[in-house]
Amino acid sequence: MSTVAAVEPALRVWPVVGRRAARLFERNAVVYRSSWLILASGLAEPLFYLGSVGLGFGHLVGSVPVDGRSVPYTDFVAPALLATSAMNGAVFDSTFNVFFKIKYMKTYDAVLATPVAPLDIAVGEVAWSLTRGLIYATAFLVVMLGMGLVHSWWALLALPAATLVGFCFAGLGIGATCYMRSWQDFEFIQLVTLPMFLFSATFYPLSAYSPAIQHVVQVTPLYSGVALLRALTLGNVGPETLAQAAYLAVLGVAGVAVASRRLGRRLLP
Repeated sequence: MSTVAAVEPALRVWPVVGRRAARLFERNAVVYRSSWLILASGLAEPLFYLGSVGLGFGHLVGSVPVDGRSVPYTDFVAPALLATSAMNGAVFDSTFNVFFKIKYMKTYDAVLATPVAPLDIAVGEVAWSLTRGLIYATAFLVVMLGMGLVHSWWALLALPAATLVGFCFAGLGIGATCYMRSWQDFEFIQLVTLPMFLFSATFYPLSAYSPAIQHVVQVTPLYSGVALLRALTLGNVGPETLAQAAYLAVLGVAGVAVASRRLGRRLLP
């Protein structure tokens, strides 16, 4: 009986949170309705990397070992750049845009004067950020399909997996942004995301590192996203694939929880 009593309030609260968060999501969609070119611009960087590194440099590399078999270098790099597309879209909106709304537009000060709560803001902004990441990932996946870089029916789950990657980085991004005081603090965002992009087994296999460095790389969220999408597009799915998905989900939820608590402390009297 006590368990049921504990669960019932949560079942009543979350539909309300969803409705309020949807209003904030709708606001973002209306704002970007006339700025669709800004959304499209974020797709360019991963496509440039795919063309220059995957197709160009890939002819020199040949094949790369993945889970006991060799795959063409372009097939190895493409799912990693798919994960990067989801990360880029989610991080941009959940960091720079959220900070601008907190510090300069004072958007959330006005929003919190309504029945909307800090948790609603965190959920709404994360939903919009991962949607942007999903837009990038969808376009990139279409390019991969057109280039013949998808080799398994497991790739049907690539888009939900990319959404999970976006959720993870959106949650972590907004959680970190709530602690930032000036634009200079965003140097730390680049300090984290750029090394992850370069060293999360994006361009060369994990085995290229020493055992100690491998353990460090494996705890980064982008590595889990890269490994998850690479397993799905190449058909190398195993128990570790589910573990990587769960890890991304836990990080995303933790980020939302931190953002909700921090927004309340920062904006509410």
